[in-house]
Parts: sequence; structure tokens; C-alpha cells
Amino acid sequence: MNFLDGHLYPENQQPLIITAAPYAPGWIPADFPEDIPITMEEQIQKAVDCYEAGATVLHLHVREDDGKGSKRLSKFNELIAGVRERVPEMIIQVGGSISFAPEGPDGAAKWLSDDTRHMLAELTPVPDQVTVTVNTTQMNVTEHAGEDDFRGVSRGFPHLHKTYKDMIVPSNPSFIEEHIRRLSEKGIQSAFQVYNINSFETIERMIRRGVYKGPLVMNWVAISGGMDQANIYNLANMLRAAPDNAIITVESSVLNVLPINMIGMALGLHVRCGIEDVLWNQQRTGKMSTVEQIKQLVRIAGEFGRPIATAQQAREIKQIGVFYETADETLAKNGFSPNRNGGNQGFLRKPMDAVA
Repeated sequence: MNFLDGHLYPENQQPLIITAAPYAPGWIPADFPEDIPITMEEQIQKAVDCYEAGATVLHLHVREDDGKGSKRLSKFNELIAGVRERVPEMIIQVGGSISFAPEGPDGAAKWLSDDTRHMLAELTPVPDQVTVTVNTTQMNVTEHAGEDDFRGVSRGFPHLHKTYKDMIVPSNPSFIEEHIRRLSEKGIQSAFQVYNINSFETIERMIRRGVYKGPLVMNWVAISGGMDQANIYNLANMLRAAPDNAIITVESSVLNVLPINMIGMALGLHVRCGIEDVLWNQQRTGKMSTVEQIKQLVRIAGEFGRPIATAQQAREIKQIGVFYETADETLAKNGFSPNRNGGNQGFLRKPMDAVA
């Protein structure tokens, strides 16, 4: 991305889009009973509360009535329908993992099968976005956390700590290409999760060969443990590679969430907060609800002089529902340089007789 003179002035930046992640499938209700919704009505109301506080994107997971993370698509359908009815303008972004969460009192947490994850394209009502992980990678969400981040909560339990320490995000090429195809056919935007420059480069290659044909909407995920560390050098490295028209949200975890959001806010990027990412305030003197985190970002954005995006503005910025016809159009609309004219596009596809 090119940062021209005046890029830090609020009048030269987009209105700020706040993504709320209030459902926190990686925690158990006892970790924060005041803020983790369990019943369907509570989960719907949580979306309403986040929207009224200033968030226009809802990162959606679902819980069963017993408080465990749900893996039933019927429950996702029920929550999406409830949110659509109460806050129809809000952008619904379904977490593509389908709740990596413990099953049973001593069960290990795990992802669902590829076939089940593909079924996110069959959700009814149709969500606006589904998060798409790019490249299989380690996701050790304990690595840059300290003991105080997990003291007294479930992630500090030895068996769960080990599960989350060893977590791996499966996203091999055949899965991701088929997943993007199915989502695009249903008009669902792929919200790419960028863990480092390598995952961004894979997205660019998929665009160049026509696998994905739509606006480039990304979350830079800085949670360490196989993904980027939360520092300005890693963010700047990714931003230098990103095309000018990319829509980028910054995301981190534990006490890195607020400072990373402030850096992103200053640069004209967009932000994400919620108890899925952090439970505590910056002094760890108490837990901080998702709504409180949203209100904090709204206040800070006001100090920067940056307006909060309305739901309509957020949809226009993210270009929800927009898709392109060709790879060339996708490259141009997103601000990439064009493919070589008649050349080999980086050996993206080799003829089978050449490798026989």
C-alpha cells in the first residue's frame, strides 16, 4: 500500500469499521459468565448490543444450550436468522473454523472435517462473509500470552492449555480453492485471514490465476505461535505488499489487542475487538466485556478524529456482494499490477506432460 502525504489525517481515511468477536468459542462460560452469552436469545441480544455500541461487523460463532461451542449448522442458521431480524444492516461474518472448542468434560478441541467446513456455503440465511484461512499453519494461541492472561480461566487448565498450544489450522490448497469456489457461487465474500507475508502471497497467486475474483478483504492476524508477532515491522512488511485497494483489519490477542488496534486506527486500517481475543483490561485489574471494548475504540477513534462507519458505509467499503468476471479485472480493481502479457504467471500451473 502507498502511504502518501496526509495519510494520517482523518479526512483522508475511510470511516472506521469495528468488527466485534463476542462469542469466544475458545473460552468456557465460567471464564466470564457476565459476558459470554449461552441461550439463543442471549446470543442474538449480544449482536444487538455490539451493533448499538458501534460495531458494524459481527464475527459469529454459536453455543449450544449447555454452553459448549456448537458445531451444528442448524444452530448457525438459527443465530444468523435472529441477528438478521434484529439488526439487518449488520455484516455477518461467520468464523470459518466452526468453533475449535472442547467437546465433553475432558475432550480435546478440534476442527471439523473439510466436508463439514465446506457446508458453511449452505448456511441459510446466507452470511455476508466467511473467514478463510490461508495455508495450513501452527496456531499456538498461548505462545505470546503470559501466565496472568490465563490465570483462573479455562485456558490455564493443563489439558486445555496443551490443546490450544498444539492447535494447527488445516488449510491445504485443495480445501481452500474449493472453499472459495463454493462461497463465491453463493455470493459469500471470502474474508481472508492473513497470518504472515506467505499467506498473503498465496492469496495474490490465487487471484492471479482466477481462483478468487472479488474485493481483497483481509484480517492481519498477529497472535504469534505460527502467525505474525504483533509488531510494527511485521505489519509494515505485509502492508508494503498489499495493493492500494485492499481492505485490511488488524487483529491480535491478549494485551496486544488495544495497541495493535490503535496502530491500525492511526494508519487508516480497520479494527477488531472482543472477548474472543482478550478478556482483560490493559492493567489486568478486571475483565472487559466486548461492548466495553467497542466503546473504548469508539472513544479513541473520536480522539483521532476518525468517524465510525455506519452499517451502510461498512458494506460499501468492504464491497459486500461484489464479484468480478476475470482475473485481470480482479487485479485492476484491487490495485495489483497486471499479469504478464502472454507470459508464464510465475509457474502457477505446469502442464502435466512437463511433470510426467
